[in-house]
Amino acid sequence: MGPGRLGAWAELLRLPALFTVPGDALAGAAAAGARPGVRTLLAIGSSVCLYEAGMALNDWADREEDARERPHRPIPSGRIRPAAALTAAGALTGAGLALAAGAGRPALAVAAPLAATVWAYDLALKHTPAGPAAMAAARGLDLLLGASVTGSAEVDGGRGGGAGRATRAALPSAVLLGSHTLAVTAVSRRETTGGAVLAPLAALATTGALARLVTHRRTQLPAGRRAAAAPGLPGSVPAAPASPAADVLATALGAAYAATAARPYFHAALNPSPPLTQRAVGGGIRATVPLQAALAARAGAPATSLLVAALAPAGRWFARRAAMRKVSIT
Repeated sequence: MGPGRLGAWAELLRLPALFTVPGDALAGAAAAGARPGVRTLLAIGSSVCLYEAGMALNDWADREEDARERPHRPIPSGRIRPAAALTAAGALTGAGLALAAGAGRPALAVAAPLAATVWAYDLALKHTPAGPAAMAAARGLDLLLGASVTGSAEVDGGRGGGAGRATRAALPSAVLLGSHTLAVTAVSRRETTGGAVLAPLAALATTGALARLVTHRRTQLPAGRRAAAAPGLPGSVPAAPASPAADVLATALGAAYAATAARPYFHAALNPSPPLTQRAVGGGIRATVPLQAALAARAGAPATSLLVAALAPAGRWFARRAAMRKVSIT
């Protein structure tokens, strides 16, 4: 496979956006109160495969629309055959489910509906009012995938049911990440035509609300119950954040998230032209990483948070090296 062919596949799979994926599982593990381990790596591998399956399937499903509106893309330009893209989507989905199965049955129980959501979005829901909600559900499930693999005997004290408790503990973080994804996806629906003012305005408001929420003091569970209930459920008590470092880090990352997303949203609201709308989508995608990192810090995992935050400059470096600065989810 020559350099041109590799570049076409890199474009099809949106490789710069791939750096926004590992943070889902890492934020989920942090929300469940566990350190990342081998099974977290398997969950990350599953997430990456399912995300890339969605990218390949997206372009296969939109090949006729892209021939009219985006003829430069790999499939309409003839650089990648439609059958090859569809085959890649199927193979990557299978690989993602296999990796999830390797992480345990709880992980597979989350990965299966995640894969179904990805395929349903690309094949049926993308151009319907349910499209943004489906995309948001996929991101939320991806975070829960990282939480589900922490529900082992050491998390649950050997009593069983740890995966379910860990997943419930991560639900608030999944909702916050899903809300961000919902806003970005709503803006992306007018990427080629522009003209939408309400979507970037709503995304701007959502960004402000999320930035405020991720910098709030998180509810601390009593000892031995951190994986048993999500913040705000009966049995939880307000307490200080896990550490001053995590508190400061969550505030800084929340600000970075807002700064990354808010400015392009504001510009798109003032002038909803296709170029500014596309920049708003790109800014929203890039803001996913500091949001994931802020969620990890909010959960009291500063080391995991810094690891996630490091993915942002790595993604920018890769995009420059690959000459693929534009990122899109459509």
